[in-house]
Amino acid sequence: DGTEEVRTEARLDGNPAVVLVISKQSGTNTVNVAEEVKTRLKEIEPTLPKGYRIQLVGDSSLFIKAAIGSVEEHLIVGSILAAIVVFLFLWNVRSTLIAAIAIPTSIIATFGLMYALNYTLNQITMLALTLMVGIVIDDAIVVLENIFRFIEEKGMSPYEAAIEGTKEIGLAVLATTLSLLAVFVPVGFMGGIIGRFMSAFGLTSAFAILVSLIVSFTLTPMLAARYIKVKHPEKPKLTDEEIFGDGMIEGESAVKAMQGDSRQGKFYGAIDGVYTKLLQFSMAHRWVILGLCVLVILSTVPLFMKVGKNFLPVDDQSQYEISVRASEGSTLAETSKIIENIAAEVRKMPEVEDTLTTLGGDNQKIVNNATIYVKMKDIDQRTRSQEDTMVASREILSRFPKELRTSVQPVQAFSGGGFRNANVQFFIGGPDLKELEKYSNILLEKLKQSPDAVDVDSTLISGKPEIRLTVDRDKAADLGVSVGAISQSLNTMVAGQEVSTFTAGSDQYPVRIRAIGEFRSSEEKLKRLIVPSTKIGWTTLDNVVKVQSGTGPATIDRVNRNRQVTLLANAKPGGSQANIISDLNKAVAELSLPAGYTKGYVGQSKELQKSAFYFLLAFVLSFVFMYIILAAQFESFIHPITILLTLPLSVPFAILSLLIMGQTVNIFSGLGILLLFGVVKKNAILQIDHTNQLRERGMNRYDAIIQANRDRLRPILMTTVALVAGMIPLVLSRGAGSGTNRSIGVLVVGGQSLCLLLTLLAVPVFYSYFDDLSQFGFIKRINGLFGFMRRKTVELTSFILGKN
Repeated sequence: DGTEEVRTEARLDGNPAVVLVISKQSGTNTVNVAEEVKTRLKEIEPTLPKGYRIQLVGDSSLFIKAAIGSVEEHLIVGSILAAIVVFLFLWNVRSTLIAAIAIPTSIIATFGLMYALNYTLNQITMLALTLMVGIVIDDAIVVLENIFRFIEEKGMSPYEAAIEGTKEIGLAVLATTLSLLAVFVPVGFMGGIIGRFMSAFGLTSAFAILVSLIVSFTLTPMLAARYIKVKHPEKPKLTDEEIFGDGMIEGESAVKAMQGDSRQGKFYGAIDGVYTKLLQFSMAHRWVILGLCVLVILSTVPLFMKVGKNFLPVDDQSQYEISVRASEGSTLAETSKIIENIAAEVRKMPEVEDTLTTLGGDNQKIVNNATIYVKMKDIDQRTRSQEDTMVASREILSRFPKELRTSVQPVQAFSGGGFRNANVQFFIGGPDLKELEKYSNILLEKLKQSPDAVDVDSTLISGKPEIRLTVDRDKAADLGVSVGAISQSLNTMVAGQEVSTFTAGSDQYPVRIRAIGEFRSSEEKLKRLIVPSTKIGWTTLDNVVKVQSGTGPATIDRVNRNRQVTLLANAKPGGSQANIISDLNKAVAELSLPAGYTKGYVGQSKELQKSAFYFLLAFVLSFVFMYIILAAQFESFIHPITILLTLPLSVPFAILSLLIMGQTVNIFSGLGILLLFGVVKKNAILQIDHTNQLRERGMNRYDAIIQANRDRLRPILMTTVALVAGMIPLVLSRGAGSGTNRSIGVLVVGGQSLCLLLTLLAVPVFYSYFDDLSQFGFIKRINGLFGFMRRKTVELTSFILGKN
């Protein structure tokens, strides 16, 4: 009838609008749903009256498609770069094609396994496949390089070299692959909310690694035997005794035996010469390398304290939100004027395309609560990032009255629950609301002093105008009016009550009875509401109650019937959620909450702490599984320790890379550390496995260490550079999803590149130290036990097979 108060409003770029929000059902595809909606909207638009139009403002499928398209591009470019690296090292087109074919073979085969587990091609699984580009080609490179070395050094035919080269390197390749699986399989079984999508990452990576092992043992040697051409077939075939009979071949012949006569020999020969001198120095001064390794490992603590720690990386999605709450008691018109002034200022920024303001959009239709959705231009059409534009928006808000409660945050697809998608959410609960208000105000002041915190606020909002009605029990008794009757009348007239239903055709509509708006919003008219009396029939409300005006909290949140206040804060650009949480924990400890009061984190803050636990559990499980696998492969409990010692060496370099590139530690960089562990450990396995082989042939320890590390330098450099090359597109990415891509790419590329030389020198030193240790009687007995158990297992297996 036109008398009801309007409690919601929406404006698109300052013009009145009606907002339609469409959410997909659980389990359906976002992109498919969005395409269907767009098709229906195109059908509806021609039927609209003149002057009306439909405009699509927010569409999450655009970011999803752009992010997946970007990762697809990185996958292709990374594969090409990895193949180019192989060519530069081998300088042979046929060998390059043999190694490179492992990438599409492994990736395509992984699609079948993903289909079997009902996984989709989304940003997480595509990112896993992109990261695996440098990994799946590793096994093929190592096998191919060894075959290539057998042809060059021993003068074997490609067919013989394919058999003997694969046989020699097979144990190392199997060990590296199984230990890589030990890294990623635990990720597939992580718990919590992050486990819901991290499982797809871990198992997709594991599938790709497993397929690459099969390819390297079957397709790669088969192609090498058939398609590698020998440049110098007249070269005499060298035996192991001729190459390694007295330790090492001396002089120029040794260089030729190791490097062959390829064009690559000159380039690689210089690298090999420098590395050999460094290796000889390291073995002569083992304490220097050992001391350096200790210092590097100890640097992990200060570096980790320095780097920022957040739950998620910041992705430029070309959109963000501004939340504004006007002073309590502000009308819809007053709030609309304020919010539109803010939106007008935001629209003046060249990066902004549209603003959509919504007032009273929450379930309670609070008229002084508003949100501005800011749609930005595409990344390639602007010079300023989303984060920088959000900072500029905060500067705009600072020019408005300080009574406004404001916040600027990204539109997050994953927030971990909680209020307003704030990065940090901390609650305190207890029986007394006044005490909660006192404690929350103290914590708010402390939180505002945190250098990384912005948009500090709380959910306790006081000062909301209210009318308090106190029953005059004497008057009520005289007039025959009960307290229950007063309560029921107020509930019906003010809150409203469903009394019937109205049927129109096949549809039914509820009928609610309620006093008209002016009698609910005016104190004088509220007094004129009537209540039933057993003596006089009816009487007005002012005859039985005392009316008082006052203020109170806008809302009272409760959890398990306990009153609760939530403190909110966002991390500034480059800031750390973990630092804010640390500052808040100190303030809470100083507060000393009394008994009966509870505290804790919700939303992203809670998930950040849970994710730290789950990643720690994944790291521990990975170490345990890797040790078991390596101990079984090497029949020793010392060699696995030598290999695993390289892992903590890589962590400081990884964190340093994040600091240099302005990145933070988050759940995706946590995955990067796991991936880095797998890559660094692989190099150590190749070094130690070949050292053991040479010692078994009769070479003394020192010469075996020098020769084995020289032999394995080329495949290690090839696999490392191929891995780095495959991830360069992630590091340099700028489009949709680039924040996630850079977060994991920077850590792996930087960590692996910076720690490579140290690990190449440290592994031989560790090996020699542990070999000295193994001469003690106790260690000998343990290693003997490993060998005994293996022999008995082989005998038992042979006996069972013979019986059958």
